[in-house]
Amino acid sequence: MTLRSSSRLASLVGASVCVAAIATAGCERKAVETVETNAAVPVVVGIAKIDTLQAVISTTGLVTVAPGAELTIVAPAPGRIADVIGAEGDAVKAGAVLVRFDIPTLAADVAARRAALAQATARVEAAKAAFSRLTGLLAQGVAAPRDVEDAKRQQSEADADVDQAKIAVDAAVALAERTVVRAPFSGVIAKRFHNPGDLVDAAATDPVMKVIDPTKQQVVATVPVADLSRVVVGRAAEIKEASKDSTEAATVLAKSPQIDPGSVTADVRLAFRKPTAIAAGTAVQVEIVAEERRDALVIPAAALVSEDDELFVMVAGGDNKAHKYPVAVGLVTKGLVQVTSGIKAGDKVIVRGQDGLPEGAGVTVEAP
Repeated sequence: MTLRSSSRLASLVGASVCVAAIATAGCERKAVETVETNAAVPVVVGIAKIDTLQAVISTTGLVTVAPGAELTIVAPAPGRIADVIGAEGDAVKAGAVLVRFDIPTLAADVAARRAALAQATARVEAAKAAFSRLTGLLAQGVAAPRDVEDAKRQQSEADADVDQAKIAVDAAVALAERTVVRAPFSGVIAKRFHNPGDLVDAAATDPVMKVIDPTKQQVVATVPVADLSRVVVGRAAEIKEASKDSTEAATVLAKSPQIDPGSVTADVRLAFRKPTAIAAGTAVQVEIVAEERRDALVIPAAALVSEDDELFVMVAGGDNKAHKYPVAVGLVTKGLVQVTSGIKAGDKVIVRGQDGLPEGAGVTVEAP
């Protein structure tokens, strides 16, 4: 009896130990799951702030010389080059002699025009004398009124001939003066096409020299027609050479007022804000400021999440938990987004680690 009772007691004790063990094991598993669920998720945040947000139009352009800052020297008439002063890359001052032409025909033409003017002046004097004489005779009743009218007409015609002769002389002198070409502005010799002794034509296809003012260079950018309405004269822009990291500030000067049918691009002219060392003819990258929002609530674009046609951000709250906030957005750029409703300035929006993050999850903010 005692032995049987002892065996039963032992069995009960053993069963109790097993139940306790199972219960203990179950509690331990539940504790592990809770720790995993409540573990803080590392995230990186950005601060929502009030700022000016700008959208840009990215395109390409070509550095050119501003209108009036370029001189291409062409002979005033076919002839020979007497002298060419300076080499490519040389600086020149305003008023400096650049080219001298030897064109004897121009000097001969000036002499001929002056001789014609002298003859026309002599005819005027003779016509005046005839008119005066006939007017006196008419008063004496000797000359006929018709003769006086003819003399007056001849005097008027002679006066007109003198005026025409003076114009011809001025034109011939101006053309002859072009045999010596001076720099109208200080600049640099960009190109030299001929040497002293060369024969040249009076044609734009046969230039002698090109001089530019490098302090007045601009950029002509090609902008898609669809974006032309977004370009505003006076807006800021940035110019960048492909081989360099730095950019140069520019301003939109003008845009095409009319688009040719079928064109997909239009020209936009920009001016450098400071003198540039970029050579004319260089291809550059251009970014033109288009839309602009001042005093906008701005967040990094990486914080914006789109899911099932819903836009929202996850905010790291002061309770060290993630909170979901649906938002409405305005201007969107490559790196920033304008938020028009849903959050406020100073909120810590999660920019890394927010994918799949549930509402109320614990978070720990890490350095970016």
